[in-house]
This record gives sequence, C-alpha cells and structure tokens, in this order.
Amino acid sequence: MSALPVRKFDAVIVGAGGSGMRASLQLAEAGLSVAVLSKVFPTRSHTVAAQGGIGASLGNMSEDSWLWHMYDTIKGSDWLGDQDAIEYMCKMAPQVVYELEHFGMPFDRNPDGTIYQRPFGGHSANFGERPVQRACAAADRTGHAMVHTLYQRNVRARTQFFVEWMALDLIRNADGDVQGVVAYEMETGDVMILQAKVTVLATGGAGRIFAASTNAFINTGDGLGMAARAGLPLEDMEFWQFHPTGVAGAGVLITEGVRGEGGILLNAQGERFMERYAPNLKDLASRDVVSRSMDQEIKEGRGVGPHKDHVLLKLDHLGPDVILKRLPSIREIALKFANVDCIKEPIPVVPTIHYQMGGIPTNVNGQVVAPKGSDPNAVVPGLYAVGECACVSVHGANRLGTNSLLDLLVFGRAAGNHIVGQNLRAQGQQALARDAGDASRARLARLDGASSGESVPEVAHEIRKTMQAHCGVFRNQQLLAEGVRQVMDLDARVARTAIGDRSRVFNTARVEALELDNLIETAKATIVSAEARRESRGAQARSDYPNRDDANWLKHTLWYRDGSRLDYKPVNLKPLSVEAFPPKARTY
Repeated sequence: MSALPVRKFDAVIVGAGGSGMRASLQLAEAGLSVAVLSKVFPTRSHTVAAQGGIGASLGNMSEDSWLWHMYDTIKGSDWLGDQDAIEYMCKMAPQVVYELEHFGMPFDRNPDGTIYQRPFGGHSANFGERPVQRACAAADRTGHAMVHTLYQRNVRARTQFFVEWMALDLIRNADGDVQGVVAYEMETGDVMILQAKVTVLATGGAGRIFAASTNAFINTGDGLGMAARAGLPLEDMEFWQFHPTGVAGAGVLITEGVRGEGGILLNAQGERFMERYAPNLKDLASRDVVSRSMDQEIKEGRGVGPHKDHVLLKLDHLGPDVILKRLPSIREIALKFANVDCIKEPIPVVPTIHYQMGGIPTNVNGQVVAPKGSDPNAVVPGLYAVGECACVSVHGANRLGTNSLLDLLVFGRAAGNHIVGQNLRAQGQQALARDAGDASRARLARLDGASSGESVPEVAHEIRKTMQAHCGVFRNQQLLAEGVRQVMDLDARVARTAIGDRSRVFNTARVEALELDNLIETAKATIVSAEARRESRGAQARSDYPNRDDANWLKHTLWYRDGSRLDYKPVNLKPLSVEAFPPKARTY
C-alpha cells in the first residue's frame, strides 16, 4: 500500500465553528502555521444557529457578579459540573466578551453605548433571588454575528482553511502521542495526512443521533468518533439537553431569548403553566425543568393541536416593535416553519434535542485527559478538544442557556494560549509511524469494496428512531435496556454498510457512510451510559429513579469503545479561589 501524501503544520484544528476559530486566531496571530479543516464553509458552521446571547456578568442592566453566574451554572448543572472549571469560565466571561466587542462584534446597544443584555433561563441575581439580565446579544443572531467576526479576524491573521474537508481519524504513534489527522477532501475523494505538532478537535455536537433535533445535518459527532476509535474515553454522554422550544413538527430552534424578552408558554386551556412548576423564575427556569414541565402538560392531556402533542409560545403581547428589533429571525422562522406570524399569534413548540453536555474529557487548558496507570488526570500528548465536542466539565448534567457560546470563547482562547506557550516553532516534527493512515484507508476500502450490504441512510434512520424512542425526555430501565440492545444490533449493521460501485456514486455517499461510523459510536456511548446511571439528574430524567442520588451518583461517567466499558471519576467540588457550593435541591 503506497504511502499517503503528507502536509505539515504546527497545528491542525478540526472544525471552524466558534471554538475552532477562537483557538486558531490565537495561534495564527502568534505566527504559527495553522490548518483549519471544515466540512462546510466556516461561516456555515453550526455556531451560526445560536440565537440568544453570550452569558457574562457585565452588569450593564443591573448589579451582577461572576460569583452569581458561577452559582447559577453549578445549580444548572445539577451539581455535576466541576467547580474549578466553572469558576474559571465565569471569571473570564467579561474579558472574552469585551475582546469580541473589540474584534468588531455588532452587539445590540443600550442608549449609553454599553452592550445590551437580556434575561435568560436560570440566570439570577444574589444566588437565585431574582432574574438578572446577563445575556449579551446581537438581536437573535448572536452566533451568526460571532462566527462572522471570528472568521474575518482569522482571514486577517492568514489562517489557512481547508474547506469541505473531513477529518477521518487521529494519528497516534507507539507512545500514544497524537501526530495529526487523516483527512478526506470531499470534492475529489483524495485522502491526505495533515501532520501537526498539536491537533485540536473542535467538531461540535452530535445531535443528529436523534430524530427530532435542532442540530444541523453536519453535527454527526466526528470528533467523538475519532476519539473513541483512538481508544480515548467519552465523558457524561448520557446528558443531552432538550431545548424547551423547538418548532413543533420541524425541530427548528426558537431561542430562549423569546422568553427572556417576555414570551410565555401556554397550554390548551390558555394557562401559563410554568407558574405551577417554577413559581419564582416561571418560564425562565432551567431548560431541563421547562422541558419536563411541557412534557408533563402534554402527557396529562393539556397539549394543543389535533394530536394534543405541543404547547404554545405567546409573544404577540410584546408588540411589533420589540419583535422586529430584538427577535427578527424568530418571526422569519415562525412564518417559514410553523406558518404563523408571531406578531399576531403564538408559535407551536415542543421539547427538541439540542445540546450535548458530555464529550471528550479535557482540563481547563483544553488538553484531552485520559486516565493512565495511577494518574486519573494524565493528558494525551499533542491533543486538545474545545467547544461542544469537549467536556471540561462546565455544563454538568444540564447546560445553562448562553453558556455554550461562552464555553467556545473561553476554552477556545485558553487552548490557543496554552499551545502558544509551548513554543512549537522551535520543535521539530516527529517521524510518522509506518502504518499512519492505514486504519482510515481500510475503512474507505471496505466501503468501496462492498458492492452490496446495508443501506447507509436506512441504518442512520434506525439509529435516530431508536435513540428518540428509548432515550428521550423521560427514561426508564425497560426503555433503556431495549434501546441498548437495538443500538448494539445497529452497530453490527453499520459494519455491513455499503455504498455500491465507487464509479457510480457521489463522494457525498462516502461522506455519509464515514459520518455513520461516528454517529454509532456516539449513540452507543449515550445509551449505555444512560442505562447505567440509576438516578434523575439534570437532563437524565428517569421515571423509575425519580430522585437525584448524590451518595452513589455524584460522579462523571467515562465510556470506552472497547467492550462498551464504563468507568467513573469524581466531580470536582473545589473551586479555585472561593468557598465551594455544596449540593442541594434545585428549585426555581
């Protein structure tokens, strides 16, 4: 087998969303040679779908504090978040927002010129006393504005983008050091090794393992699959956030910013039902609480529509001026996907899979961590992960709204700074192993060589259907155990997939087959971890174990691909510089 062509860089970043481009900016501005791979043009990365804002305690609207933000994040995480990482993120939040402002980010403004901030679910002043306005917003297109701002800065810094390239597998040497990735050019089908002194995974989430999702079709868990195949663990994969307000029947996201601006949820009787479930924060309780409340209303027969399968989000009382100024994209989405004009009538909404709290374990510098021997915090040399594909863990069992964009900025920047500090330009490239790239070529050869076999779209559809049915808002042992069995059967079917005669299919068929390898690893990690966790915490709501169990389950799950094995590690309850927030019951 002839050797693959090799291109060499100081750093390779897989993914050109918010975290990938925030990291690449630090590296390119430091003079390092940087390659950024992306399956789509950078400004089409899924970060553009984030609508509501970036959480930061600027205090532009009323008194605020990073400590209050830290408390809200820990409480939102249902105490599964690591308090040292959460403290770091909340302290850094104002700085990264001001940096973004200076990069040219077009934030909404107050009359005095300061950044406008809106209320958001779970954000409070004085440790839960009252709602606070903390979300720094650019209308309802905050992620879109952020990605364009970062892309323009990267072009200025001469970052090299590989557009419509897909990373297939990590390259590791005999010592376990990561030396780059095998990459596939989607247009030509060419395969190449991109060798690097440092590799950063910034591949986003994997929400396409579910049938109803707010995620783009590119969100197939590529970084998770690459890490799992390289023998690395995936952390806390049982925790998937259902966003309360996806458009019923379409799954398209309706930002929490609608409720932040004063929108309210109603059942079929016209009742503002969140007053019963969360009397203090009402419609702005944390997302897992609101999603379960909506699901409960529907289950008890108070849903809306001919099938009574959704509720209503009312915002017409805000008036046309507020909607057109603060929520213009939401009106457009409601018209296109629900056929309603939200200036005049409510939007039909239902909880929809939205965000992956788990991912590749990392420390606050973005270095990937995998237990080795007696060291539970051993780093994988040469490998970093940032953004939604990583698990620091600042989101724990349930992410607080606006902390996703904040996570991208804080840890993308932190990883970039840590890499710059290693003086990569003075280091030589290690020689690649002789078998570098062989595993990826074997995967491609199997696809091309199998003239008949399982259909890739059919198996992908079955994965989504199974995960939706067996790993939804409410779970129990019977559902999960059957789901594990079905997913393992699907794992065997993935190995038998075929795309037919290579000369007769588009390269997109190969890409979908390669993505399927990543989807199945994510699905296995999710459902095996969920079946094993016998408690309800954050987004994991089990009807057979309805209570949180800190005595037995205040710990992170680690899933390994080999034998679908599980291990556990303790949650870090020790902040860096303040008193710890001990676990207590969550009420809103």
